[in-house]
Amino acid sequence: MKKIKTSPLLPQEFVVENISDNEANIIAYPFEVGYAVSLAHPLRRFILSSSQGYAPVAIKVEGAKHEFDSIRGMLEDISEFIINLKSIRFKLKNDETNAEVTYTFTGPKEISGADLSNDQVEVVTPDAFLATLNEDATLTFTLKIYQGIGYVPSEDIRDELEDGYIPLDAYFTPVRKATYEIDNVLVEDNPNFEKVIMNIVTDGQIGPVDAFKNALEVMYAQMAVFNSEISVAAPTTVERVDETPEIKKLMGRIEDLGLSARSFNCLDRSAVKFIGEIVMMSEADLKNVKNLGKKSYEEIVDKIVEYGFAVGADLSDEVVSAVKKKIEAE
Repeated sequence: MKKIKTSPLLPQEFVVENISDNEANIIAYPFEVGYAVSLAHPLRRFILSSSQGYAPVAIKVEGAKHEFDSIRGMLEDISEFIINLKSIRFKLKNDETNAEVTYTFTGPKEISGADLSNDQVEVVTPDAFLATLNEDATLTFTLKIYQGIGYVPSEDIRDELEDGYIPLDAYFTPVRKATYEIDNVLVEDNPNFEKVIMNIVTDGQIGPVDAFKNALEVMYAQMAVFNSEISVAAPTTVERVDETPEIKKLMGRIEDLGLSARSFNCLDRSAVKFIGEIVMMSEADLKNVKNLGKKSYEEIVDKIVEYGFAVGADLSDEVVSAVKKKIEAE
């Protein structure tokens, strides 16, 4: 007789295959039939749409009034110059979210992406071609570079620019490709379980693993709305507890921490559902959670600190009692 299940199998294997600095395979298994694609497809969408990158949003070229103008001594006109500029990928330094950078070049010179790196910006496509200047040419231009996600058309930028700037279509997404494959995998003589192999290629502004982690965080944050407490009358058999801001934070779900899949699964399998349960653990108790490795332990501790608490925090008896009552009532 086919085994009757009361809950789906939780995947336990997670592997990262680093192919290059800008490409990696993310592998996870085993999933129940149909679960792999249900998770891989939305993750792919989040990877492509929510990864932060940098892009020029406007340019001002000395001696040019509009994008169809030309500069004396430069082989390319301004429209071709802008097309070439879109192939150059920037990364702002010192955690800046926007910058205004001015460049001046004199000919004869062939300008490439490498020529645009300076103290403010790093160019991750140094070989990309930009323009050709002859011996009597001087080119001065200023770029506005911003951090963002997705794509923003130039029409949405135009009204916010000072005179002299030409708005640019802004392609922020640093992910060049995100694809996945679903393979079968054997579990206890059953060949119908599934493995997800997700391939991620970036342009160098961020690494593929960072893009994956960011997508997970955004996905968890978007789904957190479904964990919102619904206001209903309390059961008559349960004592109501007045909630302070501290208690409300402690009653947050572990999904709100944005943990990696491995760390989240270890806690979930141990029936840990709320942030307060982790805070009320001792460090030894957390380390003893089944299958929780050192990296997962350190990640959870760091996330708890970011949330404003600490593992084994000295909470008041009133707060501990209130949190325990609310956990029991859930």
